[in-house]
Amino acid sequence: MRASSFFLSLPLLVAFVGGAGCSSSSEGGAAQDPTTPVTPAPGSTSPGPTPAPTTTVAPPAGPALTSVRVHYATTPAINPAALGIRGSAGPLSWEKSLALSATSAGLYTWSSPDVKADLELKPVLGETWSRGPNYRVKPGQTIDIYPHFTATHGTVTNKYPSFTSTKLPSTRGIWVYLPPTYVENTEARFGVLYMHDAQNLFSPDAAFGGNEWKVDETMDAGAEDGSIREVVVVGVENTAARIDELTPSVDPGYGGGKAAQYLSMIVDELKPMVDKDLRTVPTREQTAIMGSSLGGLVSAYAGVRHADVFGLVGEMSPSTWWDGTMILGEVSTTPTRPAKPLRVYVDSGDSGASNDDVTNTTELAARYRKAGYTDNKDLLHVVQPGAIHNETYWASRLPAALHFLLGARPN
Repeated sequence: MRASSFFLSLPLLVAFVGGAGCSSSSEGGAAQDPTTPVTPAPGSTSPGPTPAPTTTVAPPAGPALTSVRVHYATTPAINPAALGIRGSAGPLSWEKSLALSATSAGLYTWSSPDVKADLELKPVLGETWSRGPNYRVKPGQTIDIYPHFTATHGTVTNKYPSFTSTKLPSTRGIWVYLPPTYVENTEARFGVLYMHDAQNLFSPDAAFGGNEWKVDETMDAGAEDGSIREVVVVGVENTAARIDELTPSVDPGYGGGKAAQYLSMIVDELKPMVDKDLRTVPTREQTAIMGSSLGGLVSAYAGVRHADVFGLVGEMSPSTWWDGTMILGEVSTTPTRPAKPLRVYVDSGDSGASNDDVTNTTELAARYRKAGYTDNKDLLHVVQPGAIHNETYWASRLPAALHFLLGARPN
C-alpha cells in the first residue's frame, strides 16, 4: 500500500482557505567559552606576561532538525511500538516504517537532521495507515499532528435532550456531532460549529419535509479527504417560538425580536457547558456559527454583536428582507466595533417565489465588502443558479461553504 495525495473538487468552491497546523523551530549556535584569566606568579606583585590576543571560534551549526510530533492516545490493546512513520523521500520511505519515540503519554516523536526537501508523510499503526491525505513537513520544521486510523464516521447524539435556558426561558434539545478523530483519538481537541434548527441537520426523520442538511455525512467526507477541518457540531433545536428567537428586531408584519436573548443563551449558557464537557478549543478563531433563512439572519447578527465569540460566520439564504433589511445597517457598523468576524460566508439561490431574496442578499455581501472584507479571502458570496429556498439546496451547498468557513485539515 502507498499513501496518496488528495484532489479536492467541489463544484461551488471558489476559494480555498486553510489554517496552518504547525510551528517551526531552528537550532541556535553554541556559546563561546570565556578567556582564562592570567594569574600572577607566586611571590610576585605584578601579573605575568600579557598573553597574546586569542579568538574563540564557535563550531559550525549542525543541520536543522526536522521533527514530527504525533499525538495519539494508545490503549492497553494498542502497542505503542506499532506506531511508526513513512514518507515520500529519505530518510523516510513508503515501503518501511521508522519507529516513533515515546516522548510522553500520548506523544510520539520522529526527528532527523537529514531532511533536505519537503516531505509528504503518514503515521502508521502496524500496517494501518492514518486516514485522510498525506501530511507535509519542510526541512527544519516541527509539526504536530493528531491522526486517526480506524474511525471513518463521527457520531450524532441528542446529547442534552432537555437543555433549559434562563436567558431565553425555554427548554429544547441540543444535538452534538463528534468527528471521527474525536471518537478515536482522545489527545485531539476541536473547534466548534454552532448551528440552528437542529431538527433539520442530521436526520430525515426529524427534518422539515424529510430533507436533512446531511451535516454528519458532509463532515465525515471532509475528514476522509481532508477538504474540511474536523470540528464538533452543536445543533440547537428550534421551538414553537422560532420566529421570535431568531430575529433581531420587531418586524411590522411578523413580530419577533428576541435574537439578543437567543444568542445570550448560546454564548453565556450553552457554550460554557459544551467547552466544559467536550474536548474543545474555545477561542473565536475556532468557533463558528451558521444557519439558513432566519438562522442565516441570526448568524449575521451574531457576527455583528458577538464577533469576540464567533470568529467564523455562515449565512445560507439569510432572511435579509426582515424588518426593512435592518441587517444591512447592522453589518455596516462592523468597522466601528471592537471585533469583526474573521471569515464570512453568504449565499442564496435565485429562483422560486421569492427568488431566494437574491437582491437583498447580494447587497448584504456588498456591505461586507464596504466593511473591509475581500472576496475569496475572508468573504465568499455564492449565488446558486436555479436554487430555491429549501433544505435540499442548502445541503448541496454545504460542502463548499464549510470548506471556506472552516478551512481544510491542517498539513
